Amino acid sequence: MTTPAGFALALLTTLHLAFSASAAERSITVEQGRIEGAPARLDGVNAYLGIPYAAPPVGALRWQPPALAAAWQGVRAADKPGAGCMQPLAYSRPPWTEPFMHQGEISEDCLFINIWATAATPVAPLPVLVYMHGGGFNEGSGNVAVYDGAALARRGIIVVTVNYRLGVFGFLAHPELTAESPHNASGNYGLLDQIAALKWVKRNIGNFGGDPDNVTIAGQSAGAMSVYMLTASPLAKDLFQRAIVQSGPGALASFGMSGIAGMATPRAEAEHAGVAFARSLKVDSIAALRALPAAALMPQQAGPPAVRFGPTVDGWLLAEDLATVYASGMQHDVPMMSGMNADEASAFPGYGEADTASFAAQVKERYGDAADRVLALYDTSSDAAAAQAAIALGRDRGLLGMQWLSALRARSATTPAYLYYFERAIPWPEYPRFGAFHTAEVPYVFDNLDLLPRPWTAVDHQLADTTARYWVNFIRTGNPNGEGLPHWPANSGGAQTLVLGEQVSAADIPREAVRVLFDNLPD
Repeated sequence: MTTPAGFALALLTTLHLAFSASAAERSITVEQGRIEGAPARLDGVNAYLGIPYAAPPVGALRWQPPALAAAWQGVRAADKPGAGCMQPLAYSRPPWTEPFMHQGEISEDCLFINIWATAATPVAPLPVLVYMHGGGFNEGSGNVAVYDGAALARRGIIVVTVNYRLGVFGFLAHPELTAESPHNASGNYGLLDQIAALKWVKRNIGNFGGDPDNVTIAGQSAGAMSVYMLTASPLAKDLFQRAIVQSGPGALASFGMSGIAGMATPRAEAEHAGVAFARSLKVDSIAALRALPAAALMPQQAGPPAVRFGPTVDGWLLAEDLATVYASGMQHDVPMMSGMNADEASAFPGYGEADTASFAAQVKERYGDAADRVLALYDTSSDAAAAQAAIALGRDRGLLGMQWLSALRARSATTPAYLYYFERAIPWPEYPRFGAFHTAEVPYVFDNLDLLPRPWTAVDHQLADTTARYWVNFIRTGNPNGEGLPHWPANSGGAQTLVLGEQVSAADIPREAVRVLFDNLPD
């Protein structure tokens, strides 16, 4: 994995656990054969990188559910990540600088996982975190620098990151593919990859010291939406015991979405888009599409893709739209933690650029006759105030979206849910406008501040330690609370939310006047 020069590798925290005295060897047997890992970037942790969990999805296996990985002879080196899945390579797109983006090789042969585990033999099986990367289902990989699992592994868990097929390779729906399928489904190959990875973890993680019956799935952005969809998929039953959703559904209200809208496309609509895509390449059959080289399916090689592919309500992996699944209580009833950042949309055009007139016009267009009541909640006395009001409205919509989903879940769930609001802006004098941007919490969650060249303060280091402790507690037990941490109340659809910032405390947010008004407004 390529990372920018100047990354410090200093140790920030030390974990004391009751491990047995003997050091574990870095050679481990998995179902396909023997692998040999390497020392991780922090002492006391081994990294097992680039382990294939499924067969390369190439040739006839392009746009098929993942097949079992082949066995190998001898010892396979697991000391460097495998290729990332096919995607447009941007390398850096501020605020997502190099540590947040996939660097290095891409290939269709990309179904690999990375594992970080303590170098000492644990006295009891350790809880497991399986992390799904973000990137809008079109970018990213489990090799991204900020996902390095060494610091969390030192806190007494096993960390797994996953590559899954992206873009057209992971999410093409097409009538011919649906007809090929014994399940009459197409379009969710990337999600099927995630499920295959979870099955591999269940069968093999015990050999790394992990507990196959104590698995937490987590992810941010598209990874968070993946997690939410896995909680709704019958195919993922019994593969995990907890779920963490970072900047996922609900929180995306700050992008102009709310609830679970836009997460998965109806199959007929997705198939229509797939046919149009094939025609755009002057191809009229799946056989002809499979015959094309991978690069021909990716005409745009840099920047966001011109055509975005994503999950589909296919009738198999997703039997119903997610709102129906949760409203009917058909989801997997596991403890859930979810949250959002204060400036989710700060990287996108127009953020914070409203003036009094344009903000009023936007509110009028969205809320119609209720516009005056909405405007009365925010200071619009000047253009500068209106710009901040537009940001505040997006934040409030995101919080309310999360709380609406929590309330929907609470109708049938017997397990707790915990909501957070991350408001700490990464110190970045060159780009203060980005604030607590979409993905800004990830270095704190993984306790990886040392992987970003930023002017960190004591506040940031303390917040990273606190955030990582909450996450590890939840991964262990389904409850983030623990000794020395501010109490994080469970949420059943109300306003109780933990604020992670310069100060860490629970609060009822947004303010009551906002909650009361929006409870009675259309989306």
